[in-house]
Amino acid sequence: MTIPGLPLQLGSTGEPVADLHRRLSAAGFSAATVDRRVFCDVTEASVAAFQTDRKIEVDGVVDDATWSALVEAGYELGDRRLYHRSPMMRGDDVADLQLQLGSLGFDAGWVDGIFGPDTAAALIDFQRNAGLGIDGIAGVDTYRSLKRLGAKSARTTTIASLREFEQLTGHDGLRGRRIAVGEQEGLAPLVHALCRLLRTKGAEVLELHQPDPLVQALAANEFGAEMFLGLTIVADEGCSAHFFSTTGFESAGGRRLAEGISQALPPLLNNSIGITEGRRDPLLRGTRMPAVECRIGPPNLVVQRISELSTMLLQVIEDWISEPFTDG
Repeated sequence: MTIPGLPLQLGSTGEPVADLHRRLSAAGFSAATVDRRVFCDVTEASVAAFQTDRKIEVDGVVDDATWSALVEAGYELGDRRLYHRSPMMRGDDVADLQLQLGSLGFDAGWVDGIFGPDTAAALIDFQRNAGLGIDGIAGVDTYRSLKRLGAKSARTTTIASLREFEQLTGHDGLRGRRIAVGEQEGLAPLVHALCRLLRTKGAEVLELHQPDPLVQALAANEFGAEMFLGLTIVADEGCSAHFFSTTGFESAGGRRLAEGISQALPPLLNNSIGITEGRRDPLLRGTRMPAVECRIGPPNLVVQRISELSTMLLQVIEDWISEPFTDG
């Protein structure tokens, strides 16, 4: 959903900028400026620092994604009652609730800061086991019990991490594996070529050509994909592979796949440097399986090497299927 008044960037003025400064300060990224109603270079630096901390696109511009992240950062666990509704509640307090439930052995799903059905089911299960009133609402009594039981728990791995491990291990080859591959624009030929190769290996493949990353994430979830690979072409030379990561949780399977891609593709792109980075961009946050967003360039070289790139990506995926996690 587009938020009125955005984007905010160098030169923007008025009350929206003053509100931005208040939210940045509350999140711990104070932008001490002469005029709080003017977006200056100090504001831009603070926005970029916030974006870096939140693992979203870093450009110093406040777009819908950055503003939403600022709003979510304003919530701490206990600030409000949390429950399942439509639209779903989002915030750092939801992520903290998911992390605490998961560390106590209740499967709240991925620690994505979105209060969905998995989080609601885990909360009800926790309330039942803790002898609380079972209403699916995280309120004062729930927070008090979480704090008391959390202090006694020695678990450092969430149930979501264990479930990911169980789902990905023990497979032999691509036959029957459900894989989603998507592109937002410019890489349809590469996606076509890769999906064709995956199907020859017996995989069930969902091919996505859609500019909206959230639509791609929803489609991959409904398909029941066991992994998602998103491909984007960029003007710069190189290869960067992003996997889902946030405070207290990361997709270990996604990291392993991203590492494989960022190591394998650079030799096909003039030996450019490969980058692996944990992010919480909308697509990575919205998927419910190991997912990687891969950005490659330059365009002319990518177009020339569609066959080589698709073959290499197939090899990386096959290697990942056989060994989806890094030893140790």
